[in-house]
Amino acid sequence: MSRATASGETFDPDALTAAHPLLPLGTRLRVRSMRTGRSVVVRVNDRGPFHGHRIIDLSPEAARQLGMLGAGTSPVAIEPARPEDEVASAPR
Repeated sequence: MSRATASGETFDPDALTAAHPLLPLGTRLRVRSMRTGRSVVVRVNDRGPFHGHRIIDLSPEAARQLGMLGAGTSPVAIEPARPEDEVASAPR
């Protein structure tokens, strides 16, 4: 069963996307795992999370690239993506 995101897109577990309760849809963020040190650029395309003190929900692919797939929750640092981040994360 496919699920629509707040942006109107169909949720794609293989995309580098995220849900955030307040940031504008389409915002690009660099998310860094505080445990692994890895980072990834994601695009906000949905709303949430709406429970606990969580500040962002990542797609399974973003979590996998950060080395936190299956961890449930994990501490991250979030900052706006820079133009050079966009070039580095663009599909080849």
